[in-house]
Amino acid sequence: MSSTGELALRAQDLLGRLREEPRVPEEREQLLIAMDALRFLAASGQVHDFAAYRQSLEDEAPPLVVATFETRHAADAWLKHHPHPPHQAYVLVSGEYHVVMDLPELQHRRLVSHPVLEFYLADRVRAGLPPPAATFRTHEEAQAWLDAQPDPPRQVVIQIAGQEHLAVYHYRVGVRAVYALPRSEGLPP
Repeated sequence: MSSTGELALRAQDLLGRLREEPRVPEEREQLLIAMDALRFLAASGQVHDFAAYRQSLEDEAPPLVVATFETRHAADAWLKHHPHPPHQAYVLVSGEYHVVMDLPELQHRRLVSHPVLEFYLADRVRAGLPPPAATFRTHEEAQAWLDAQPDPPRQVVIQIAGQEHLAVYHYRVGVRAVYALPRSEGLPP
């Protein structure tokens, strides 16, 4: 298999060929944006980050997190002083997902609580869960087990006091977390 960098170059070539075919101007512009995005990844040194992101999608890992904060106050201070906040990226605040909103034209920045984790967990349950990899009596035992893993799994089903949970590793920020999975009978189809 080719490296992500090689695949990106081949994708740029394909997009360039598609762009040269007769198209409406809006489609040509959309193809150019896709080509520019691939060039940006290389020019900004993010090809390896992109490869890790693609691998996390293949592994069905939880949504990518770019920063984590113990308190809302710390998160707000980070956002206020960040020279270029990562617009639409996810951060964890007290273990909960928030999305970064940065609207320079309005001089407006904020963190908005986002249900992406709930959607992700519900999708995992709908897809069918494998048997638990480990069983624990308490959340503390489960967290201690996860913290002791030298190479933590991106995500693995465990059971705590009879209920399924997902033990995850947010690799970009080095956070290991345990999330309760919703019961399948309570999910909409």
